[in-house]
Amino acid sequence: MEKPETFESLWDYCTTNGWAVPVPQHWNKLFEMLIEKRRLPSGGWEPALPLILAAWHVATPIQKQLRFNEHVLWADDHGQVVEVGRYLRSLNEEDWYHFGEL
Repeated sequence: MEKPETFESLWDYCTTNGWAVPVPQHWNKLFEMLIEKRRLPSGGWEPALPLILAAWHVATPIQKQLRFNEHVLWADDHGQVVEVGRYLRSLNEEDWYHFGEL
């Protein structure tokens, strides 16, 4: 019998093989999947936007992974860890950036 997906099991999977974050198009798709996102009065978003596009070039690898972690936590907190886990586990090796590549 397969164990149910949890934040811990999904995060362990997402950091396998030196993975840091999904490539930008997949990270953006994950963000679009998240429910109950909201625009803040300051103009920002909760959770914060993925560090892609212009932010990609100024964010450090650890900043990118911390933001990605925030998105996986958001999914867990909003009952989407199974859905998001299914999506992230469907990605291929080439759909992930490794720490040495960022």
